[in-house]
Amino acid sequence: MEFCAGGDLSRFIRTRRALPETVARVFLQQLACALKFLHDRNISHLDLKPQNILLSAPESPQLKLADFGFAQYMSPWDEKHVLRGSPLYMAPEMVCRQHYDARADLWSVGVILYEALFGKPPFASRSFAELEEKIRSDRAVELPSWPQLSLECRDLLAQLLERDPRKRISFECFFAHPFVDMEHIPGPESLGKATDLVVEAVRKDQEGDAKAAFSLYRKALEYFVPALHYESDARRKEAIRAKVRQYISRAEELKVLVTSSNKNLLEKGNPARELLKEMAKDKPRLCAALEVASAAIAKEEEGRDDSDALELYQQSLGELLLLLAAEPAGRRRELLHAEIQTLMARAEYLKDQIKMREAQSMGKEALAESVRSACTLQ
Repeated sequence: MEFCAGGDLSRFIRTRRALPETVARVFLQQLACALKFLHDRNISHLDLKPQNILLSAPESPQLKLADFGFAQYMSPWDEKHVLRGSPLYMAPEMVCRQHYDARADLWSVGVILYEALFGKPPFASRSFAELEEKIRSDRAVELPSWPQLSLECRDLLAQLLERDPRKRISFECFFAHPFVDMEHIPGPESLGKATDLVVEAVRKDQEGDAKAAFSLYRKALEYFVPALHYESDARRKEAIRAKVRQYISRAEELKVLVTSSNKNLLEKGNPARELLKEMAKDKPRLCAALEVASAAIAKEEEGRDDSDALELYQQSLGELLLLLAAEPAGRRRELLHAEIQTLMARAEYLKDQIKMREAQSMGKEALAESVRSACTLQ
């Protein structure tokens, strides 16, 4: 058998108490690749747990999925009344001896991710009876407030740890989830995708389209990071680093131009908003949606947490667009339409700001190879 010098994921987590989100995400992406391979062949592992996930080396490890003693092809009519796996990581439908299918593996993935982030599984218990009681409960799994996690990470955890398998995230949605982000997993095609985007970015830059050029440079950096992690040749890696430095430098110049343009657009006043609020007093849903929009604007102007502000904008716009569709023709509809346009512009501007910071951060990560250093963090 292949020798895995890094031990197993359980020991890796235990010696560090918990893993930073960035490291947990890299490991989750690798686990997702293994599950994609199995899922495409209709195979379920049915005993996913940290002890069965081996690490190829102590530094910059690659995960290796092991112990297929319970694995099987999943029949179209599902399984029933057969307990497989380890209780701590076993899906509720299996513990309750109900019908289960391949989605039982996704519950186990959720428990593994929870343990990696928080240092212990969600149903840690002193006895099997206590464990079974917790698993059989119909209460939603609560996520600790600390450490702080990204919205994407918390969303995925909540969807994986859904007790009802019919409501649990599907494999297709899991593989497509932005936190898993299989599109940007290091691979032989990463550099080619980055290069294609840079060529287009340079073309847009030469045409004077600063916003499009910046967006393309940012997207290219998202592929250059995994390209650097995948490349093993020292000379080629240094050549990629040199190019990345150039692209980061140009992207930061474009960032100044784009930010200045967007700020000038959004700093213009909107007196129609107060009039719309007055005209919405007989519409409780409209009033509530406008209040959420006001909270988003206030959050944005505080400048503390752009992610929270963006989420409020999205909540407000989702409701306002529904109300606009039902609003009859007239002055209020005109004002509502104009307000939605303004809020969309603000949300897009905020999204651009977040993406700009991410691009800058990813560029620095590429140069420092932070995943390697984080994985060896004691």
